[in-house]
Amino acid sequence: MAALQKSIDKRNALINATIELVNNDGFHATPMSKIAKMACVSPATIYLYFENKQDLVNKTYIEVKASYTAYAFATYNDAMSVQKGFEVIWKRIAEFKLKESAHAMFLAQCDNTPMIDEESRQEGIKHLQPLLNLWARGKKEGLIKPVSDYMLYAYAINPLSFLMIAQNRGSVTLDDEQMEQAYEAAWSSIKVCQ
Repeated sequence: MAALQKSIDKRNALINATIELVNNDGFHATPMSKIAKMACVSPATIYLYFENKQDLVNKTYIEVKASYTAYAFATYNDAMSVQKGFEVIWKRIAEFKLKESAHAMFLAQCDNTPMIDEESRQEGIKHLQPLLNLWARGKKEGLIKPVSDYMLYAYAINPLSFLMIAQNRGSVTLDDEQMEQAYEAAWSSIKVCQ
């Protein structure tokens, strides 16, 4: 049992080192040797868990995306109205991005790089299915603009990454009032104007 835990700990150390180094140095300035050193393992140990750097980055992306979406949807249920469901999900996403900023920053980097392969991107999108289903219901009910899910995500969710980065830099402090204003702006950007 101790050996299994040690193996899990090493893998987690590699994942955490990857996140930290990519956030600080970018994908291309993060060689496997640097990841191994930060994780306090030999470079050969990485290959016990991952085929190569691409595999390490893709698996890290999927794991972080899974924890992000698990957090985002933890208090949501399908019985909620479209507006209430969106509010619950949006606020949980905001909370995650502000509390788990290293993970959120890593996901933002992944969104803007060709380093993540298409199979992993599609797997990441599957993790967003409750939000996509909510938007589909909202479109069907005439509450959400009939535009692509990518467009909805760009206008309603991506601005949170900008706000998180601004807060991390010390440019802004997001209090409850500002977060409520940000939510209202997000909802206004995707709802059908009546």
